[in-house]
Formats: sequence, structure tokens, C-alpha cells
Amino acid sequence: MWMGLVPLLLINGCKSQKQGEISPPNVLFIAVDDLRLQANIYGQPQMVTPNIDRLGKDGIVFNRAYCSVPVCGASRASLLSGARPTFTRFVNYHTRKDVDLPGVPSLPKWFKDHGYTTVSNGKIYHHSDDDLEAWTEEPHIPTSGIGWQSYLTEASRGIIEKNRTSEKPDQVIGPAYEHPDVEDNAYPDGQLAEKSITDLRRLSKQENPFFLAVGFWKPHLPFNAPNKYWDLYSEKDIKLADNPYKPENAPDAAMHKWGELRSMYDNIPQEGPLSDEMARELIHGYYACVSYTDTQIGKLLDELDNLGLSENTIVILWGDHGWHLGEHTLWCKHCNFDRVMNAPLIVKAPGYGKGHASNAITEFIDIYPTLCELCGLPEPGHLDGTSFVSVLDNPKQAVKDAAYVKYRGGESIISNRYSYTEFRSADNSEIQDIMLYDLKDDPAENINISGRENMKPVIQQLSSQLAEIKSEINGAD
Repeated sequence: MWMGLVPLLLINGCKSQKQGEISPPNVLFIAVDDLRLQANIYGQPQMVTPNIDRLGKDGIVFNRAYCSVPVCGASRASLLSGARPTFTRFVNYHTRKDVDLPGVPSLPKWFKDHGYTTVSNGKIYHHSDDDLEAWTEEPHIPTSGIGWQSYLTEASRGIIEKNRTSEKPDQVIGPAYEHPDVEDNAYPDGQLAEKSITDLRRLSKQENPFFLAVGFWKPHLPFNAPNKYWDLYSEKDIKLADNPYKPENAPDAAMHKWGELRSMYDNIPQEGPLSDEMARELIHGYYACVSYTDTQIGKLLDELDNLGLSENTIVILWGDHGWHLGEHTLWCKHCNFDRVMNAPLIVKAPGYGKGHASNAITEFIDIYPTLCELCGLPEPGHLDGTSFVSVLDNPKQAVKDAAYVKYRGGESIISNRYSYTEFRSADNSEIQDIMLYDLKDDPAENINISGRENMKPVIQQLSSQLAEIKSEINGAD
């Protein structure tokens, strides 16, 4: 039974488009693993992403949203807890919210405590058994094929068997992509869409509002998707990165060896660059997986319409971090470049603006307080973020001056014009390298200008601002 929040919702809740009434809004919370700004609405006309584009036209697209940590486990734990990372909190993909920030309510736990039915389908946390108290029901993880990678083909099976060793008989090292002629539900993301549609139908009949979290795996490696999505793109039309080189003057600390790709997938060279042919194949696979997930997102949006839920459901879509496809010699995430720190965020809130893009700097930790405000809930005291509801009414509205991102020893502050990073020693006692990029004149971050004399005042200001943000982190080290 829904109880106790109507007065709050009448004041602060989501604006209903039905006769001016206010009712507790539902939340459809869509996470996409390893999704960079790779859709038509982000200026990528080669992409077949009608449903992400459709959501953007029905809501607000945040062009400058930043994850807290560009690796999945830490990014998700930070977003879901609404707290920034520190040198001992939200560090890597192994991160568990229950370990790093126990005793404070996560976003879904807060909604559950305030009368919502909370459901977790797919990859929401990196570990499906993390923060179990947040959910009304046990989290659901669909599976198929071989390993968590869900390989389906006999060719993939043969590669996996070839790579097994007596020392690691259970290891799964397969190809970086496959594209068999199968239906969507042969892979977990297709099954996930079907399960979530069933849940929407069930939840639509109850009195309590719902918080349905749906986490799609693709376009995470391996780039496995039904062949029809591979056929959407022609390899001859796929362009390689136009800056496949280390940025000028970039410190070695800014670079990495894309170990995720080299160590876990067959036929990837252990040193040096990929061939152009292999790079095109991987980009092709990434594009296909984006379109595969886009279709699953469309199924959810269609069902909201079919059930008459669209007018009272907030839809938020986010990618846990960006991804490199050969830019700066890099693949994967795991660094402090804008292509990886900047990630998709689209919000559709009934009664608010739609069809606009905003360049307001926002952070993923801002999602928690934003949803609280939209749904008329009070905010818990531990949050580090700031609500961006004002941007939903006015996309030109500013929320904050800068975003903070951390990856291992690299700490970045991104302002309206600059991206500045300090690389600190392992014990956090000293700054060992820095880099500065002018995002206005050099949006691809090809030239580190931190050594220029005229940039010293900018560096001093950004370094001070970075230190100030760190000092304000709730529960900081």
C-alpha cells in the first residue's frame, strides 16, 4: 500500500501531464555498460540508434555528464550511493558498495524505504549480490552460452578450448566478437528486455510506485550480438580514429596498455597497435552491440506506452563510463581522458522539458538527489551531488562549475573550458605529473598544454578548485 508521501509529492513531485494532477512517479532506471557518446543525438550520424534518439527527443540530453570513476564497479557504486570516490573508496571494478560505504542508504534502498517497489534486472551493481537490502525482490541475472561472456557459436567454443590450460582449466578466453544468426533473446540482453517487460506489466497493476532498474551488458566486450545488428553496418564505411597517437606532451601516467582487451580475448596482440583491419572489426562489433542494446531499450519504451505508464514514469538512461576505440592509441576505459570520463545521460521526466540538449556540467552523483527531488523524497545527509532538476526546465541553466573524476592516482577536474588532471604518487603525498587540455580549441585532447607559461594561472586555479572539491567530500579519507 502506498502511504505517507502524497503531501511531499504535491509540493515537489514530478509534474503530471494528466489534468494537472500529481501522483507518485515511477522510475525506469536504464544502465548501459561501456556506452560512450555513440548515437545520432551525440552527433554520430553513422549510428543506428532510433530508440536512444527517441528518448533524447522526449527528454533532455546531457552532453557533459561525467562518471566519478571510469571503471564499471567503482562508477556504479559511486552513482548508486551518491558519493564521490576517494583514495580508498570506489577504486576499481571489484568495488562493492557494501564494503566501501556500508551503513548509508543507496538510491534504490532510499526509494524502497519510502514506499517504492524496487527491482533489479541485469547489471546494476558490478556484483549482483551487492547491496541486496536495496531491492524488494532478489536481483535477476539472465545467462546463456559459455561464461559470463555468453559465447554461442561452435567457432567460439573451439577458440575457448584452445586457450584452456591445466593451470586455469575454467578460464574463458574467446574471440573479441561473434555475430551468429540468432534471435535477440539468445543473448542475455534480449532475455533481460523480455523479463523487464513482464515486470512492467506486473508492476503496473500494483498501487505502489516502482523503481525498475534495468542494466544492459552490451556494448561491453566481447562484442557479441545477433547478426542482424552486424549487418546494419558496412565495414568499408567504418572510419578509424582520426587521432590514433599519444597526445603531444602527455605524461606516461596518462596512458595504459588496454589490458582488458589484450588479456581476455583471443588473437589480440600483446604489444603494439592493432592492425587497421582488426580495429575496423572491433569498431564494427561495438557499433553492432550499441544497436542491439538500442533495440532492447526501444522495447521497454514501447511497453511503457502500451501500458499507459509513460505520462507518470521518469526514464533515465546512463552509460557507466565512456570508451576508447583507438583514440590516443587506446582501447577500453581506465584513464583520465574526456572520451572515457564523459558518458551518456538522458532524462525524461513527465511535465518537464523535452527535445533539448544541455551543456551544463553534471556528475553521476547528481542523479540521486535529482530523482529524490523529482519524486518528492527528502535527501539523505550523505550525498555529495547536486540536483539538476532546474536543467530539466531550462537546459541552459548551470548546475556547477566543474566535475570531479578519479582513476587510481589520476584526479581530474573538468570545467566549462578545461580538463585538468593531477597524477599523484601511490601514497597520495605528491603530484608527479599533470596534464591540461583546452576543450574549446582542442576537444579531442591532442595537445597537453600544461607546460605553457600562460597556462600557469589556469593550472593554479584548477588545482585549488580540485583541492576544494576533495576537501568537501563526505566521509573523505
